[in-house]
Amino acid sequence: MDRLPGFRDFFPSPSPSQERWTMEARTHLFASWRRTMRAYAFREYDGSPLEHLDLYLKKSGEEILGQIYQLEDRSGRQIALRPEMTPTLARMILSGQRHYRKPIKWFSVPQLFRYERQQKGRLREHFQLNADLIGESGPAADAEVIALLIDTLRDLGLTARDFTIRLSSRQAWTEFFVEHHGRASDQYRFFQAVDKLDRVPEEVTAQQLEPVGIPVERIRRFIREAQPTPQLIAVQDNLAARGLTEYVQIDYGIVRGLAYYDGVVFEAFDRQGEFRAIAGGGRYDGLIGKLSGGKTELPALGFGMGDVVLLELLRARKLLPEPKTGVDAYCLIEEESRRPRCLELVQRLREAGIRTDYGLSSSNSNKQFRQARELEATYLITPQGDEPPTIQLKRLADRQVETVAWADCVSVLRNRLAS
Repeated sequence: MDRLPGFRDFFPSPSPSQERWTMEARTHLFASWRRTMRAYAFREYDGSPLEHLDLYLKKSGEEILGQIYQLEDRSGRQIALRPEMTPTLARMILSGQRHYRKPIKWFSVPQLFRYERQQKGRLREHFQLNADLIGESGPAADAEVIALLIDTLRDLGLTARDFTIRLSSRQAWTEFFVEHHGRASDQYRFFQAVDKLDRVPEEVTAQQLEPVGIPVERIRRFIREAQPTPQLIAVQDNLAARGLTEYVQIDYGIVRGLAYYDGVVFEAFDRQGEFRAIAGGGRYDGLIGKLSGGKTELPALGFGMGDVVLLELLRARKLLPEPKTGVDAYCLIEEESRRPRCLELVQRLREAGIRTDYGLSSSNSNKQFRQARELEATYLITPQGDEPPTIQLKRLADRQVETVAWADCVSVLRNRLAS
């Protein structure tokens, strides 16, 4: 039975030849994400993978229905697999924000699901790093989140030659829209059309913009001529003080199609243009108020970074480490009478964090040796029957052998592995 279209299996390395996704690559990515988040004092959270359907309808409208996995549970509730994390975060903030000092700096690595057409860099499921800062309205918070995005990518080995962050302003775009359209309604469809300006034929964009009466050329001229807002200038100055100027540029071609953005927005792109956007985010000061019915107003901003495009980029730049598939030590049992002593030794090594394996069933020494080779063991360790007992260490790469005291085995093996 095949897996569902648009979903992935993560095999341990070496994975089947047709599989691009490995558990080791995913583990490496998640570890890097968590390391950078904690360096910025962001705390990890998670939420339910199932939510009330109304949570997404309230945030995005009925357009979201064609993009999500929805079902009715046995109690008749309309629910959905989470397609994004921000609504869940907003719900959690509304229920628990009084327990936390502001600003709240949280991150999560959820698996998300969208029922949409598969294409390069986009599947029906993916893992996504979400980082959000709640309760701070000034441009310093925007700069903090953008710096976090830059350092998240740098921690993976990417440099200013590999990626750039393009900054824009939804506030400036809203003012442009109102100036040329006369009212604030219909903004959502307008932003969606502008967001895809360079990804669809111009006649399609012109048709989408016809109801609002703004020609495509006028939009392109605004992108070319628009000056940075005071908020964008403040963000640039903040990032310059950190020495991160080379990673950012003002680009009003970035608008972000989601309806809830209302301030500084940004996206990360690879400089060679081979892949979709690596990450995207911005300020959404009005979302929590909208979901609470106006009862709670909290400024907020954040970004999301999916694993699909990022892993493809890291693979293309040869920045994924070689997986360590072997074990540190394999315990050889020459005689079954020595199995209890072998088990004692294996337990000691494992408690010391040394990756150790041994034969679960009785077999001759040659078969055990072959198994040690198949496991790519660094050392073959053999308890000796002497009194006091000793351990023979054989380094399989060059068959160098040494004998150590039983009590010294863990420390000696740890030192050998470290060197």
